[in-house]
Amino acid sequence: MEVPTPCYILDEAAFERNLDILDSVQDRTGCKILLALKGFAAWSLFPQIRRHLSGVAASSLHEARLGFEEFGGEVHVTAPAYREEEFVELLGYSDHIVFNSFSQWRRFRPKVEEGKNDGEEVCCGIRVNPEHREVKVPIYDPCSPNSRLGTTYRNFKDAVVDGGADGDDPLAGISGLHFHNLCELGADSLKRTLAVFEEKFGEYLDGMEWVNFGGGHHITRPGYEIDLLCETINDFAERRSLEVYLEPGEAVALNAGVLVASVLDVVDNGMKIAILDTSAAAHMPDVLEMPYRPEVQGAALTGELPHDYRLGGMTCLAGDVMGDYSFSRPLEVGDRIVFLDMAHYTMVKNNAFNGMRLPTIAIRDPFGETRIVRKFGYEDYKNRLS
Repeated sequence: MEVPTPCYILDEAAFERNLDILDSVQDRTGCKILLALKGFAAWSLFPQIRRHLSGVAASSLHEARLGFEEFGGEVHVTAPAYREEEFVELLGYSDHIVFNSFSQWRRFRPKVEEGKNDGEEVCCGIRVNPEHREVKVPIYDPCSPNSRLGTTYRNFKDAVVDGGADGDDPLAGISGLHFHNLCELGADSLKRTLAVFEEKFGEYLDGMEWVNFGGGHHITRPGYEIDLLCETINDFAERRSLEVYLEPGEAVALNAGVLVASVLDVVDNGMKIAILDTSAAAHMPDVLEMPYRPEVQGAALTGELPHDYRLGGMTCLAGDVMGDYSFSRPLEVGDRIVFLDMAHYTMVKNNAFNGMRLPTIAIRDPFGETRIVRKFGYEDYKNRLS
C-alpha cells in the first residue's frame, strides 16, 4: 500500500536483525539487555522485541507505566530526580530504581521500605559519574564538567564516610550501581570507561548484586566489535560475580525505519529548495540538535548527481532544514522523499510546533506488506494544550 505522508515506516525484518545481534550478546555473556524507551517506544512492536530482550529502561513515570503495561519483563527506572507525588505509583511499576544522588536516596528510602513491607520488592541503585569522557558532542556527554547526571567519586565517598560516621550506612538497601557515559560508541569506549569505573568505585562493588552499564552502545552498527564487547562483559562478570545490564535504545532500532515525505513546492532563492510536508524541527529534531544531515534514499552529496536541492520543512523556523542533496532528476511536486534511519529518537521527540500534524506510523512486515497502526489529527494537537 502507498502510505499517506508524512509517515514513519518501521521494518519488522530490520528490527529482527538487530534483535538477533543483541540476543547473541546475551547468550554469549549472560548479561541482560533492556530496551531504553527514551530512544524507541513504539509499543506496537513490543511483542516482537520482548521475545528477545529482558525488559525496559525508563526515565519517567509515563515510560515506566508504558513498559509495565505493554512490555512486561523487568522495568528499570533512572532519572535525575523523582517527584514526591509520583513516587509511590512509580514503585508499583518498577523492578529497579536508580537514584541520581544520595540526597534523593535518603529522601525516598522510607517510601521504598514502606513498599517492601507491602510486598513491593524493588532493587535500588545509585547512578555514578565516572568522570571519564568518550562523547564528542557536549550536549550528549553525561560526563561533561559540572554534569547534573550521576554521583562523582568524591561525592560518593563523602556520602559513605559521613553516613558511616552518623551510624547510618547510606549503602544499606542499595544493591547495584549504574553508570552511563556513552552515545553511539563502540566496545572500546566501554572498555576504557569500565576500567575507570572499577578504579574509582571497585571498593564498593563487593556488597552489590548488579551493575548497569547504561546505554549508548552502538551494538548493531556495522563494524561494531561484538567480540570485544562480550570479552569485556565476561571478564567483568567473572571477576565480580555481578549481574550485568545494558540498556541501549538506538541499537534496537538502528536502520530499522524510514520517514516518508512528499514534495509540496520547489522554489529558487539562489539555489533550488524543495519544501516538504515534514519538518526537521517537529519530526526529526536530532537533525537540528546533534546536528547531522540525514541520509536520503537515492540522493547524494551536492554536486555528485546532476540536480542539487535544499530540503526544507513546513514550519516558520528559518533553520527548519534537513540539508543539501543532489538527485539524478529534477524534483517535482508530489515526489516522495525517503529519510533513512528514522526509527530512533524521532517519534519519542516529536512535537506539534506550528500545529504540525504528527506523522502517521506504519509497520512493514517481513513479507513486504505495510499496515498503518496510528494516524494523528487535530484532536491530538488540541489535547496537548488547554
